[in-house]
Amino acid sequence: MVIHHPDLVNLYGCRVGAGSRIGTFVEIQKNAVIGRNCKVSSHSFICEGVTIEDGVFIGHGVMFTNDPYPRAVNSDGELVSDGEWEVVPTLVKRQAAIGSNATILPGLTIGVSAVVGAGAVVTKDVPDRAIVAGVPAKIVGRAQDAPASVPLSRRV
Repeated sequence: MVIHHPDLVNLYGCRVGAGSRIGTFVEIQKNAVIGRNCKVSSHSFICEGVTIEDGVFIGHGVMFTNDPYPRAVNSDGELVSDGEWEVVPTLVKRQAAIGSNATILPGLTIGVSAVVGAGAVVTKDVPDRAIVAGVPAKIVGRAQDAPASVPLSRRV
């Protein structure tokens, strides 16, 4: 694993696989899992409950969420504690690519080799090899299989 500027990265209680690269100003929370040979670009946030499989690209400023109804306080006006809400897991399957500034809502699966366009807001599962873009993200194409010698970033 390579961490660029470790003093400017916040990793705690997570797992990061061998060969993965973590950019500056990234936060990966407890119980998040990053697979092998992934690239997580700067300013991205990977919250608790997110699992990213092997060979996934995460662009700059990608935001994952894990609570569909977040609240700061409960009905008594007290700060919400860990036991008062449930983490909703998200799965990003192998060799997917998520473009810069995309937002991924909780409880979704992004399929094998799927591509999420920059700035997209993903509100539904993304099928294997689908290309999605927009707000909310919609399927706009299909990622074609390419020889292994072609970098994933050029497989569209």
